[in-house]
Amino acid sequence: MFRHNSAVQPARLAGTPEDYARLGIEPHAVKPFEDGMRTDGLPGSFEWWYFDAHLADGAKLVVVFFTKDAVNGLGTQLAPQIRIDLTLPDGTTTAKLAELDPKTFSASSTSCDVRIGENHFAGDLHTYTIKARIEEVSVEVTLTGEVPAWRPETGYWLFGADDERYFAWLPSVPQGHVEATYSVGGDSHTTTGVGYHDHNWGNASMVDLMHHWYWARGAAGPYSVIASYITAHERYGYAELPVFMLARDGKLIADDATKVTFEQLGRYTDTETGKPVDNVTRYTYTADDERYVVTFSRHFDIAGEKFVDQLKGPKKAAAKLVGFDGAYLRFAGELRIEHFRGAELVDVHSEDALWELMYFGKARP
Repeated sequence: MFRHNSAVQPARLAGTPEDYARLGIEPHAVKPFEDGMRTDGLPGSFEWWYFDAHLADGAKLVVVFFTKDAVNGLGTQLAPQIRIDLTLPDGTTTAKLAELDPKTFSASSTSCDVRIGENHFAGDLHTYTIKARIEEVSVEVTLTGEVPAWRPETGYWLFGADDERYFAWLPSVPQGHVEATYSVGGDSHTTTGVGYHDHNWGNASMVDLMHHWYWARGAAGPYSVIASYITAHERYGYAELPVFMLARDGKLIADDATKVTFEQLGRYTDTETGKPVDNVTRYTYTADDERYVVTFSRHFDIAGEKFVDQLKGPKKAAAKLVGFDGAYLRFAGELRIEHFRGAELVDVHSEDALWELMYFGKARP
C-alpha cells in the first residue's frame, strides 16, 4: 500500500539512457518479448492485453485478457479474466466479463501467447490471432499490423522519488487490418475492419497513481493516431502526462508529446457515473510551420460503469465505506485529422473512432 506523504511526489515518463539500461530495452526498437508477460501475476501486480476494432459491417468489438481485476484486484493472486464488448450494427451492445480458473492460465515471457481456458491471444508484433468465448458470445480475430509497434520513450511512467512504482504501456499494433467472425447466440457474422492492440502492466494500483485519463486511437485517410492525456493523482501534483503518436501511410511522422496542447470542450456530468465528461477532446501538435489538429467528437456512449458495481460482498462494502467512486466510460464518435502548413489547410480526413475516459479520483471542481 502507498505510504502517504503530504509533499508532492514526482511523476515522469522514463526516457533517460539509464532508464533504458535498467529496463533492458532499446530506444525505437520494440522486441517481441515486450508483448510477453512482464509480471509474475502475484499480489502487487496487474497486466492485460487489449484489442479493439471498427468492423466494416458497422459493429464495434473490444476483447481484453487480464491476469486479474486491474482496478480492485492488485492485492490478489492470479485471477484471470476475459472481457468482450460487442456493439452490433443496429446499436445493440453486449458486455461480458468472466473470471476463470487460474489453473487454466498460461502466458509466454518471450512473446504474446496468452491462454485462459479455451481462450487464446497470441502474436509477434505483426500478426495476431484472438479467440474468445463468454456464454453465448464468441469471437475469432486475425489482426495484421499496418503501422509498426511503437511506445512513448520506454513506455514506463514512474511515480515517486524512488521511481519504484510504475505503469507501463506498449501499443503493439497501433493500426492493423482485421478479419473477424463474431457470434451472438449462434447468429454468426464474418467481416473485415481496422483494429488495434496494446499491452499494459504495472506494480502499483492505478487508483493510487492516476486521477483520470483520456485515451483514444483511430485512423482517417492515410493517418493513424494514438492520443492520451493522463492526469496523475493529487499526491503527484495532478501532473499532466500527454501521449501522442501520428503516422501517415504506415510511417511515424510525429510523437514528441512536448509539442502537444490538449483541449476539452462541451463538458457535462454523466448521469450514470457522476463524472465530468467532455463532448470534444482535441490534440494539437505543432512543429515549426507544421500543425496537426486531431479532434474526437462524441456521438454516443458504448460503456459507462462504476467500478464499485463490479464488486461483491465485503469488497463492495469496503469500497463504499471509503467513498471510492471510480468509473470507466467508452465513447464512439468522429475522429477528424487536419494538417496545416502555416495558415493553409493542407488536408483533412474524418472517420469513426473509439476512445475512453478512465476516472479513478473524485471529480475535480
